[in-house]
Amino acid sequence: MADAIAAARLVISGRVQAVWYRAWTVETATRLGLRGWVRNREDGSVEAMLIGPPGMVDQMAQHCLTGPPKARVTGIDRTPAEDDGSQGFAQRPTV
Repeated sequence: MADAIAAARLVISGRVQAVWYRAWTVETATRLGLRGWVRNREDGSVEAMLIGPPGMVDQMAQHCLTGPPKARVTGIDRTPAEDDGSQGFAQRPTV
């Protein structure tokens, strides 16, 4: 099914704040044609909503395991999500 859309919520832990992780996520997800958002969380993790073709969502989730050069990802919690109607890919405020 060519028009299939997947959505996943990721919570990325490790050294992922103050290392350009959110901007990198916006840039990489946009390049892959995904919709959604990314934000810092007060607990030091980064949360992302990825929406798009299943293969691209999976590819972005794999990229998130590494992140930008200064990041040190120690884990990703991935859960299925619903398409929240996001347009484009944006950086959101910390929660």
